[in-house]
Amino acid sequence: MLNTPRNRREFLKKAGLGCGSLALTSLLHQEGVIASRPSTSNPLAPRPSHFAPRARAVIWLFQTGSPSQVDTFDYKPELQKRDGTSLAGADPKTGFFTTSGKCLKSPFKWAQHGESGAWTSEIFPNISKHVDDMAFVYSCYSRSNNHTPAMLELNSGMIRQGFPSMGSWLGYGLGSENSNLPSFVVMHGKKPRGGDPIWSSGFLPSVYQATALDPRGNTPIKNLKRPGELTREQQRSLLDTLRTANARHARKRPFDGDLNARLESFELAYRMQTSAPEAFDLSQETAATQEAYGLNRNESKDYGRQCLIARRLVERGVRYIQVFADVAKTPGGGVNDVPWDAHSDVKVNHSTCAASVDQPTGALLQDLKQRGLLDDTIVIYGGEFGRTSDSQGSAGRDHNPNAFTTWFAGGGFKGGTQYGASDEFGYKSVEKRVNAHDIQATILHLMGLDHEKLTYRFNGRDFRLTDVEGEVLHDILA
Repeated sequence: MLNTPRNRREFLKKAGLGCGSLALTSLLHQEGVIASRPSTSNPLAPRPSHFAPRARAVIWLFQTGSPSQVDTFDYKPELQKRDGTSLAGADPKTGFFTTSGKCLKSPFKWAQHGESGAWTSEIFPNISKHVDDMAFVYSCYSRSNNHTPAMLELNSGMIRQGFPSMGSWLGYGLGSENSNLPSFVVMHGKKPRGGDPIWSSGFLPSVYQATALDPRGNTPIKNLKRPGELTREQQRSLLDTLRTANARHARKRPFDGDLNARLESFELAYRMQTSAPEAFDLSQETAATQEAYGLNRNESKDYGRQCLIARRLVERGVRYIQVFADVAKTPGGGVNDVPWDAHSDVKVNHSTCAASVDQPTGALLQDLKQRGLLDDTIVIYGGEFGRTSDSQGSAGRDHNPNAFTTWFAGGGFKGGTQYGASDEFGYKSVEKRVNAHDIQATILHLMGLDHEKLTYRFNGRDFRLTDVEGEVLHDILA
């Protein structure tokens, strides 16, 4: 199943197109990782899944800083009615700072959309057009009220550093679809809080490390260009010599899996010197497409560029792509590395952030659907936790790990569904509660992997992404 790519991808693969730089970034990460088994073949070669997959790729639109559930997708009429009154069950320890204990209504207008009647805030006029393609989960919760641990949990299943992220696990379990491409790409403007450990390969071999890049500049992939004093033929000769020497070395050390990964990283870097620039060349897209993604607007051009590149990467066989919110301005409490962090003014903050991400997100969904890519591409949208239903100061909201909303589209999800619930104020998830391991188990399932069988032996025990938890959310699957 994995070796039968869609027609578009097969064409592009054989044409030698691609993108990414797993190559040089992976070489510099995590010395001393010991592979769980010897490997003499390409560690990125496609591998069979546990069962037939529903999806081939994942695009995670990560909204760092955490949007407020009660100002975006989880409409609470009771919160609107009780504005300024005491919030029943308010706990001053919920947030990161101190909240008032008084209900703060949403400052935005709400409306139902689509045949499913899903509620969305007015700040998402473009996203709201696609609610019938989405599965909303209103009952997500986190184990941490701090940005970095919460982001680590959603990515790696753990609130502490050192564990592989889901993109790395998918690369380890399935390999890469294209020999010219990495399996895992991260795009960001300002690095999100926590930085590189958020998408770490942890104790997995470093070849599964994410390729992290900033597509805002002219050279999104650093250190990939061939040194000017070398011709391509000379570089090829050097690599061949290096491979011969290391192969001789490896024969005497069959359990050094990281050596082979290192060799493959050099080879991938060599191939990408010609393939990578094409994938990031948005001049190949029509003016209409660029405008649809908001590249003609200052507010949305950076995030729009990331979303458009994400579509191009999916077409070219990249298996897992994370886009971290790149917001032009961050007033109302947010800062560049956590833009949705609306501590002082949720109206100003969320209006501004939404102006950056709404149009590109809607365009991405529409584009994927029109090209026949949404059927087997999972799109995830959400932050690391939610925000409080009571106010911080007079108009802000503090961190809230007890309830937040995440939506999923494409790749085997049942569009137009609504799952779980928070309480009448949106303060705590109370019905069909969903944690990071449940989300991870569900994504792995749609990619054809059993989360209980995808394991890696490290320090004397078998680890998995979902640790000892995780339930597949079958109710929201088609």
